[in-house]
Amino acid sequence: MSKKPVDQKVAADRAVRDIRRATRKVHSAEEKIRIVLAGLRGEDSIAELCRREGIAQSVYFSWSKEFLEAGKRRLAGDTARQANSAEVKGLRAETAALKEVVADLTLENRLLKKSMSGAGGGDE
Repeated sequence: MSKKPVDQKVAADRAVRDIRRATRKVHSAEEKIRIVLAGLRGEDSIAELCRREGIAQSVYFSWSKEFLEAGKRRLAGDTARQANSAEVKGLRAETAALKEVVADLTLENRLLKKSMSGAGGGDE
């Protein structure tokens, strides 16, 4: 009968972990920038800023590193950026549509060439 309380504890731990995972805050890019800039201003300590924002210090420092590296790349003239999934899907759809148009025009062009060569093209 000692297995029953252990199983209940494992189930409770899983439930708590699932709740924490489901309620984890997702910060937008604007929120991350605001938090990083607040830390760079130095008005409060990083520890206090992280406590106030409800994030771990390691999260702040990773955001800060990404922010500064992106700024450095931008200042160096690297304007390339990663496309998001919606942009990629849109570009793939556009590419497929353009390929279809090219195929149609190629077929039409071949048919016109055949009709011209067979319709007395040698008389001229």
